[in-house]
Amino acid sequence: MKKFLLITALLISAIGIWVYPYIDDLIDQGLTMDLAYDYFFSGPDHAFDPSRAVAQLDYSKNSSWAALPLMKDEADMIPEGESGIDQNNSPVDVFFVHPTGYLKGDHWTDPLEEKSATMENTQWMMANQASAYNGCCSVYAPHYRQASIYSYFGSDELRAEVHNFVYQDVKKSFEYFIENFSNGRPFIIASHSQGTHHSIRLLAEEIDSSGLYPRMVGAYIIGGMISKDWMSKMENIGVCDSAEQLGCLVHWDTMNVAQINKDLPVYSNNICVNPITWKNEGSLSELQDAKGAVHVSGEFNLEFSGDDGPTDQIFTPLGAPVKKYVQAQCKDGALFASDQTGTRFQTFGGSGGNYHGLDYALFYMDIRENAKLKVSTYLNSLEAQQK
Repeated sequence: MKKFLLITALLISAIGIWVYPYIDDLIDQGLTMDLAYDYFFSGPDHAFDPSRAVAQLDYSKNSSWAALPLMKDEADMIPEGESGIDQNNSPVDVFFVHPTGYLKGDHWTDPLEEKSATMENTQWMMANQASAYNGCCSVYAPHYRQASIYSYFGSDELRAEVHNFVYQDVKKSFEYFIENFSNGRPFIIASHSQGTHHSIRLLAEEIDSSGLYPRMVGAYIIGGMISKDWMSKMENIGVCDSAEQLGCLVHWDTMNVAQINKDLPVYSNNICVNPITWKNEGSLSELQDAKGAVHVSGEFNLEFSGDDGPTDQIFTPLGAPVKKYVQAQCKDGALFASDQTGTRFQTFGGSGGNYHGLDYALFYMDIRENAKLKVSTYLNSLEAQQK
């Protein structure tokens, strides 16, 4: 199947930041400019109607989860040479909300086909993102009726309507996690992209001012842009400014350093914590401080139309971390990382300067080691309080 034409700068500007991570994959489309507009903004041929969505999942069933400690799943993958924790006996859990993997325009929300390219994309996210947390914690990641990528291409009203509906799945699965799996243990909230858009709301509405907050070790809500305005809704949760700080959140959106002097006003009010220094904004990191990038396993299905049938993805073991590989600096709300042109990382990073697809890969071991540090800091603090 042919991939789609590279959209011009004018179309990129018109569609906005939500399409940035995907533009470079829309190559060789052969559409005119007018047809390209129609293609992106049309999406499903019907208005969003919650009654047309599939039924909400039953989270008491293992099949409703992409990752569980008691299941063998892609979130169990460990980079070569590293070690993981016994997930069935971990003192801390991670609740991971995956990003958008449903890229088709047939429905406004994922129809949750068990054998599909979308489901393979979720497996990809478990292998290459959720797995970063199995060095410290048991990993729980729900399936949910995620919003189609096309929900980002339309109006703010449409996006809010679809995402408000989808958020109820995330909330329901989190409630089930707390009531049936957590057993009072400390937890981390982690996510990427669309998962981050739901997770910031989860933090604000369900955790920040509740009895759950003292149990929150931290939150890694990465990619997809998070406005600083969200922090005014928080009573307890702040933005992290050190590696050991507990009960706070980190967020970044990665760009090619070649873009650092460009005017990117869309990021002006964005939260940016550097995943190498763990400082809220701040100076360029030192190369020797980079814990390691990890090449992705498998391929992400990036077809934006047509059949959603499976592509028989095979997820090979994660390779050894590439240590001291990247430098990064927050500037004007974006995280600028070393140029990946011509490297294996470029494949999913794209050539247009936006490294949304590399928010985890370039900093995989930094995330992994920081999560381990926060967990040990939290548990030591808890032990000290109990003496």
